[in-house]
Amino acid sequence: MSSSYPDLADKVVLITGGSRGIGAQTARAFAAQRAGVCVVGRDQGALDAVVADITAEGGSAMGAVADVTDSASLARVRREAESRLGPVDVLAAFAGGQGFPVPSADLTEERWRQVLDSDLTSAFLTIQAFLPGLLERGRGSILTMSSAAGRRPSQANLAYGVANAGLVLLTRQLATELGPRGIRVNCIAPSSIRTEKVLARMPPEVQEQVAALHPLRRMGTPQDVAHTALFLASDAAAWLTGLTIDVAGGRITQ
Repeated sequence: MSSSYPDLADKVVLITGGSRGIGAQTARAFAAQRAGVCVVGRDQGALDAVVADITAEGGSAMGAVADVTDSASLARVRREAESRLGPVDVLAAFAGGQGFPVPSADLTEERWRQVLDSDLTSAFLTIQAFLPGLLERGRGSILTMSSAAGRRPSQANLAYGVANAGLVLLTRQLATELGPRGIRVNCIAPSSIRTEKVLARMPPEVQEQVAALHPLRRMGTPQDVAHTALFLASDAAAWLTGLTIDVAGGRITQ
């Protein structure tokens, strides 16, 4: 990593949605700052690969399989992470990503509930699981993951846009409530990011078209998002809370 945040050394970071894409790259970025990292996801093999990458570079990491829409599963992860790494200092609720386009007229109740659970309720439950410990210690940083689809209408399905807009307000309200208790809460809202899933589904010519929509004339990378996460979690952002940072190459209309 080109940026260095010495204050992140020896911190404990937990990242949901950490098995691939943005979450996995963010885990590697924190580990490179000598933080202990717990990556949470549903795919044991993918989690093992991220942990192996980190430990091969001399970092400290563990993986935990969990359903982040289930509070009991998250409570188990909290116990495991605290037992192996210690109390969590930085909580990154990054799980989600159910934005596949569906016309609103065709969006079923079942799909609506599934997307809101995956992208919004999961963040609430994750924060609820770890908040008592953060409050007890009177310090910590919480990061949420929204999307450009939560900042303006998009081709993503309606439930995804609503869920991600909800994450922005969740962040602001928690920041107001928890600031006096020493806890900062900030949100990252990426636009088009070249994750493994995007590259697999989006033909090269479409990638070029999407890149041209951004003032910086490229799609984002997981590293772009990870750099933002490091900054927001570090003491360099010690007086920042309640923000949503659009990692979007300039393509945002407020």
